[in-house]
Amino acid sequence: MRIGVLFSGGKDSTLAAFLAKQDGHELVCCISMISENPDSYMFHTPSIAKTEKQAEVMGLPLLTCATKGEKEKELVDLVAALKNAKEKYNIEAITTGAVQSVYQASRIQKICDDLGIKCINPLWQMDSIELLELLLKHNFEVIVIGIAAYPLDDSWLGRTINKQFIEDMKKMEKQYGISPAGEGGEFESFVLNCPLFKKPLNVIDKKISGEGNAWRMEIDVSAC
Repeated sequence: MRIGVLFSGGKDSTLAAFLAKQDGHELVCCISMISENPDSYMFHTPSIAKTEKQAEVMGLPLLTCATKGEKEKELVDLVAALKNAKEKYNIEAITTGAVQSVYQASRIQKICDDLGIKCINPLWQMDSIELLELLLKHNFEVIVIGIAAYPLDDSWLGRTINKQFIEDMKKMEKQYGISPAGEGGEFESFVLNCPLFKKPLNVIDKKISGEGNAWRMEIDVSAC
């Protein structure tokens, strides 16, 4: 099928697209929702504008749609974005990085049903550690660009998801109940390289803001 990638630039949406391609689907475009609300119920926000660079190294066109990120109202903007993708690129389905959020998955599924397209969720109900290990297995280079949970602090910003990261997150899950894959919004990620990319991205600038256990790292990237 011709697939539109609902794309945030983070590990989940990128891994979902990769797995869909492995299953024989054709990736024809990326679709990114640019939310004004950093606490959007539906959409990833840290460094979301940098999906343009990621789509570029994937060799895919990028459709963006602005949204105020207001609960439920932001779904109207998502409908418009998917309609645009269907009309412009004749998509037959979308991929999402949904893993555990019934709130997100159910709403996206209803929109797809109404538009007559399929919704593919390759990561749905996947174990958090299995998900992180899949990233390593397929040579994804992923960094943390946002945290929002005790006892995480700004020292986690910029960390690469590697074997040590996975071990540290296992401890966090045991001691504090944190999802190792950040499914509770504990951390946000950004993909710098993966098998979908024709060349890797480098961080050339960053701006850190926040306090306590809530921090964000806005980054600028360039292709190697």
